[in-house]
Amino acid sequence: MSEFVVHSVPGSPFGRAVLLALEEKGASYRLAAVPPPTLRAPEHLARHPFGRVPAIEHGDFRLYETQAILRYIDRVCAGVSLTPAAPRAAARMDQLLNICDWYLFQGVSNVIAFQRIVRPRLMGLAPDEAAIADAMPKAHAVFAELAKLLGTQRHFAGDALTLADLHIAPQLDFFRQTPEWSELAGPHANLVHWLERMNARPSMAATTWERVAAMAKAA
Repeated sequence: MSEFVVHSVPGSPFGRAVLLALEEKGASYRLAAVPPPTLRAPEHLARHPFGRVPAIEHGDFRLYETQAILRYIDRVCAGVSLTPAAPRAAARMDQLLNICDWYLFQGVSNVIAFQRIVRPRLMGLAPDEAAIADAMPKAHAVFAELAKLLGTQRHFAGDALTLADLHIAPQLDFFRQTPEWSELAGPHANLVHWLERMNARPSMAATTWERVAAMAKAA
């Protein structure tokens, strides 16, 4: 099978979700780093017309949008399926994938994690505390719903690892590096224990920000 080429900004949780799926499948891939200032460059817009990440190449096939990429990897790569066979579990996985994109990221992670991590580390700017405070009510609602849907299960769609776990883990691992993590996750021990289990997986260890940055330098 052709090697996957993953075009992503090192540290992007969406890019990490794709790397996690490839690691879990044991697929061959290389990271092609996309520096943030080049997201609107013609070369990247040819891969992703909306100037975002990730995008992949697999032989002569190009694809963007994280959920589409995750499903493609699961379909074409050998190994244990990351999509449940049972219709209700598959529907729960699909629901959680969308919760991640539209509620955990939009208005929550793209505010709080951005202000706490991206602005200081990559831009040298102080966090906007007012923006963080405004995002916290929605963050509490999202964390509560994720904890409710996880319940006592080992993974989000049941006992087996699915694409939902791989999509959500990078977002929550970002939050773990913020002071807001204790307030948001503290009331939800099941979420904390789930993330601990996820971080114990070799795929998570292989795709930390530091490891991905090293991949980018080696490419």
